[in-house]
Amino acid sequence: MRDLIKINEPMIGEEEIEAVTAVLKSSKLTERSGFGPNVLEFERKFAKLVGSKHAIAVNSGTSALHAALLAAGIGPGDDVIIPSFTFSATATSILLTGAKPIFTDIDPETYCMNAETVNEVITERARAILPVHLYGLPVDMDPILEIAQKEDMIVIEDAAQAHGAAYNDVKIGSIGDMTCFSFYGGKNMTTGEGGMITTNDETYADVLRTIRIHGEERPYWVTRVGHNYRMTEIAATIGLCQIQKLPEFLKKRKKNAKKLSEELSSFDKLILPIEYENRKHAWYLYTVRLHGKYARRRYKILQKLHDKKIGATIYYEVPVHMLPLYQKYIDGPLPECEKIAREIFSLPIHPGVNLEDIDYISDNLKRII
Repeated sequence: MRDLIKINEPMIGEEEIEAVTAVLKSSKLTERSGFGPNVLEFERKFAKLVGSKHAIAVNSGTSALHAALLAAGIGPGDDVIIPSFTFSATATSILLTGAKPIFTDIDPETYCMNAETVNEVITERARAILPVHLYGLPVDMDPILEIAQKEDMIVIEDAAQAHGAAYNDVKIGSIGDMTCFSFYGGKNMTTGEGGMITTNDETYADVLRTIRIHGEERPYWVTRVGHNYRMTEIAATIGLCQIQKLPEFLKKRKKNAKKLSEELSSFDKLILPIEYENRKHAWYLYTVRLHGKYARRRYKILQKLHDKKIGATIYYEVPVHMLPLYQKYIDGPLPECEKIAREIFSLPIHPGVNLEDIDYISDNLKRII
């Protein structure tokens, strides 16, 4: 019987197991300062990977977002502009600062925010723009940066799904004021749980290092609100193994995405994902969209795919502005978000998927639809 082809799964090998065992034997599991030798080395290598001057490791992608907003001075009375079509943590991090999320609609081709959607919702209290590089596809950043400069706003990128992506040949992680990554188990690279904030601004970097250790400038000397956002040495040593493997992971994801697009290109019942010439896709997810009447059958299609051991999944079934917690922040409908959320689903292309699996996925998908 065929095993389930999961939507994503961590690619863990003997290298990670041996590295974690070495940390456990050393008994140096974490450092009060927020950085042990593995964390420092992981930060150095990740900064080099994305081309930023600084990288600050934390214990989750949500922690990264929250810490970045705090470092930027975002708080009560401030508005932060985000796309509604994202994971809820993007918005939750804003609420945790006491600020208000301002939801934008999305571009129906990229599923990301764009300059037009941002301009439609700018408020007098808007202090920051938080673009999300959804599914691994970079946002069109230049127009966003122009708006931010004109309106004196900060740009904090949510790159939780965009490890290895690039915009105009510049790696995601070195474009905005700060960029936040996640190393959750299913991401392009993992530390089990973990996150990273990258920046070229030394002041932000110093503040972030303070925020992650309870707001202490030195032991027990608290000067600002902070949290316990330290990354463990165990997580960092996994990250050091994963960062070496990331180029090969990305190569396999791209190969699988290309093969799946070739197999589905003549199948007119689906809209396939796009990769733009100036935007290198990290292919965290391969997301398709059902045409017209077929969208009404989405759940039946997904159930039949699951019956065939194909782990197709919806990201995201409900736009954030429609979730119960965020109802009071709705300023009006976001038609593209709401329409696309009813039509999309994602297919497995992670490095554990081979070309035979891609044939199996595409053949069954076409037959089921």
